[in-house]
Amino acid sequence: MTRINLFRATPVRNISLRSNPAKPDSIAWGKLNFGTTTSPLVFAAILIVCSLAVGCSSEKPRTETSINQSPVTQPPTIPIITATSPAAAPTQAAAKPVHKRVVRKSPATLTYADKTSGVTFQYSRKYALKTGDAAGELISSDPVPMDFVQPGGVALAAVVIPQGSYPKSDLASAFFNVSVNKALTSEQCGEFSEAKPNPATPVDAEGHGSETSSKLPPSKLMIGDVELKSNETLASVGAGKEASKYYHVFENGTCYELALKVATTGVEADEGGKPVDRDEVFERLEKILATVQIKPVAVPEVTASAPAAASTAAPPTPAQ
Repeated sequence: MTRINLFRATPVRNISLRSNPAKPDSIAWGKLNFGTTTSPLVFAAILIVCSLAVGCSSEKPRTETSINQSPVTQPPTIPIITATSPAAAPTQAAAKPVHKRVVRKSPATLTYADKTSGVTFQYSRKYALKTGDAAGELISSDPVPMDFVQPGGVALAAVVIPQGSYPKSDLASAFFNVSVNKALTSEQCGEFSEAKPNPATPVDAEGHGSETSSKLPPSKLMIGDVELKSNETLASVGAGKEASKYYHVFENGTCYELALKVATTGVEADEGGKPVDRDEVFERLEKILATVQIKPVAVPEVTASAPAAASTAAPPTPAQ
């Protein structure tokens, strides 16, 4: 191949650093000085050669080198666990309900009920209830324990108003009681005793016993559909007095007596004391009386037993 020298050789001159830069034939450092006679064809040829070189280089086949690489196994991804808040403890455990303390109030009244006699009534919780022997002892200590026309009465229950309910007063006792007498007929139940003094009543300091007098004649009182016959007495022992109201009704083959009693001492216990208002105390006892009910009870039937059958006599023998 013929090599074409595209550049004309130019003699290189020794250039001294101390040469005079003013001389016209000096050459600048690092530059080539082409001759002025270089033809434009040379530049055209250069461009053609360069283009051919570039074209040839682009047509050369590229050898692809295949490198057998083992597949790179990526390490298993570890899940990132982020600490989460406990969801605000489900709103503080769903905002635990505040348990309000339920204060149960006790009923103002209590109920007495006796299944044997069928008697029921209501009384204040502030009062005291006595039954059985305790009620019998309380009633028997009065000047007029019971107002039945015939003996045989039995005390069932008594409700006592505390003396503290009337402080600085001469109140001795106040109570409501129920008694029954099964020995009386319906006609006898409507009658009352002559209010004789109770021999068991103690005498006062001056030796005076009790004096009893009837205050009002018998009358009638309606409690619901039940008609009661009533009687009032006033007994006195020395300076003390006891006013009593008795009510009789015949039910279940038994005579029932409902009594209200208010006793006073007649003596002022403390300075500034005053006599108790008996009418006001009776109003309290009458509230108990208004709640009395007598329910039907099974009355044992008494049947007359048939006489024993006469023995069968032997038939008479015929006459000979």
